[in-house]
Amino acid sequence: MSDIFIHPTAVIDEGCQIGEGTAIWHFSHLMPCQIGKNCVIGQNVFVGRDVIIGNNVKIQNNVSVYAGVTCEDDVFLGPSMVFTNVINPRSAVDRKHEFKPTLVKRGATIGANATILCGIVIGQYAFIGAGAVVTRDVKPYALVVGNPARQTGWVSEYGIKLHFDSNGIAICPESKEKYCLNSQTQEVTKISIND
Repeated sequence: MSDIFIHPTAVIDEGCQIGEGTAIWHFSHLMPCQIGKNCVIGQNVFVGRDVIIGNNVKIQNNVSVYAGVTCEDDVFLGPSMVFTNVINPRSAVDRKHEFKPTLVKRGATIGANATILCGIVIGQYAFIGAGAVVTRDVKPYALVVGNPARQTGWVSEYGIKLHFDSNGIAICPESKEKYCLNSQTQEVTKISIND
């Protein structure tokens, strides 16, 4: 663990697996969980038991990642965003056996102060706007905002809003990568340069 940075105030429970190149900052607490390579765990972050965090994930300050959450590679979790893991919590009722899994797929961004209800899948490269309350699955490349969150468009892998032409084609102005919107399935895919 020589190339892992752990701030002296962080608490790392026995059984926690941490990948090389990862930095864990002030006052964070990691229960036995799996953290990938080259991650940044910000200040005052809690990562619960059996959580899986992929490679190159950035978890900003004041985020709690509870049991049942999996974040694939390249996920961004904005400051003070919130995951849940029980649909109907009550202090006096033990519902630990009712935890619902949440999956955040590769490259997705969850904005500051967003709330993610448990039991859903956030598609790859989806973008959840700041303060959104997500209550259902989010499609890959979808842009969702509001309370409850509603889809308002599509974004590229660079996080740039896509504008599709009459043929359902959009080009990211930053990366120049091309995307196709299927009018029947209402799903976006990235097109390879050779297509």
